[in-house]
Amino acid sequence: MNTMRKLGLFGALAVPTLAALPLWAQEAAGPIKAPSIKQMAGMVDKGDTTWMLVSSVLVLMMSIPALGLFYGGLVRSKNMLSVLMQVFTIVCIVAVIWVIYGYSLTFTGGSPYIGGLSKMFLAGVGTGTYAATFSNNVYIPEYAFVIFQMTFACITPALIVGAFAERIKFWPLMLFSVLWVTAVYFPVAHMVWYWAGPDFLSDNTADAGLLWGMGALDFAGGTVVHINAGIAGLVGCLVIGKRVGFGKENMAPHSLTMTMIGAALLWVGWFGFNAGSNLEANGLTALAFINTFVATAAAALAWVLIEQIKHGRPSLLGAVTGALAGLVAITPASGFATPMTSILLGIAAAAACFFFVSFVKSKLKYDDTLDVFGVHCVGGIVGALATGIVADPSLGGQGWYDYTVFPAVAGAYDMGAQVMTQIKAVAITLAWSGIVSYILFKGIDLIFGLRPTPDDERQGLDQTSHGESAYNM
Repeated sequence: MNTMRKLGLFGALAVPTLAALPLWAQEAAGPIKAPSIKQMAGMVDKGDTTWMLVSSVLVLMMSIPALGLFYGGLVRSKNMLSVLMQVFTIVCIVAVIWVIYGYSLTFTGGSPYIGGLSKMFLAGVGTGTYAATFSNNVYIPEYAFVIFQMTFACITPALIVGAFAERIKFWPLMLFSVLWVTAVYFPVAHMVWYWAGPDFLSDNTADAGLLWGMGALDFAGGTVVHINAGIAGLVGCLVIGKRVGFGKENMAPHSLTMTMIGAALLWVGWFGFNAGSNLEANGLTALAFINTFVATAAAALAWVLIEQIKHGRPSLLGAVTGALAGLVAITPASGFATPMTSILLGIAAAAACFFFVSFVKSKLKYDDTLDVFGVHCVGGIVGALATGIVADPSLGGQGWYDYTVFPAVAGAYDMGAQVMTQIKAVAITLAWSGIVSYILFKGIDLIFGLRPTPDDERQGLDQTSHGESAYNM
């Protein structure tokens, strides 16, 4: 019998009608039927609901204003507003798409690769429907689940724009974002996070996303968000080409003050990102919270120490980049690791990302403007693979739970097998996102063109795309 090999993973089937519910898992004493809608209502805790709504606000803050300020400060002043506009508008577009068809394609059954359209326009979702968490007999309002997941969908395509900032047309980028979340984000999120929920598993556990069914561990989005967006960013910067004057002109960040503010807001918001992904307010939530805290701190310290050794002095840009690498890497492992292994993971992520940002990028001479690939994709890969290690109970990790019995019990953990599963999940994500992103970028470029003219690029996208300036001189 297949088993659902995860604890605390991010995604559960919301249940709108009692008629659709299968039998609960069986105990030795006999079959236990799934709870009714009325019973579910009694299993909702106001503390869990409040935490999920607060977490949703924190994750939204990660996009606007945090990501906008982080990216905006890193570009030249003539492109500041263009980056803010891109991030802000992508969030708006994806929020609308999510409630029209994104939620349905991601969190309904029917296929290991993509959901269906039974909840298109949020059909059947209301104040009296509920979503499962990762504990037997614990639920949250389905609207809270929809909102929380929406914030993840909004930030992921916004991450991509940093890879080719300062050299892309606005409306073709918006078209790419619509097509990308539809063809890449929703399928990958479904494959990694969709399952039937702990109270709705029996001997037939086939109704789950492909990577979930394989046993891949991703607590809060290492594959779905960071690897997914990071490889798409690399493909985009290669298809679009280098900035005018790349390698010849000074392209230093125009405001590290804004970047620091954005990074600090990202760190705060990330507690909603990771700790909120438990879908409950309990001890595991606190574990994800502290792991996020210490891994980020360790990664920032590791980065500045590496800079001190290599350059003779640390930099603020290095500190915030290291922090971001730690945040990315701990994301898939945040609910599985311990604080001590999280510190080690943060250090490893900082070293790996520093190598790619400082050496690989320079050697290969690709123009990943804001190091989306070097931090998000590389950091995400480090975190995803390390999750298979740090989750091992022999290292203090949380292991995995078998939900096909009630109540769920811990399963035997095989580190080698889990790491191989993590490798497969990373490879599938890289291949799917990389190939589809290439097709989308090339298609849009051929039909509409992705790049502004060299003259418009030199003048700056703030003026040529939006007729505005970030600063009045």
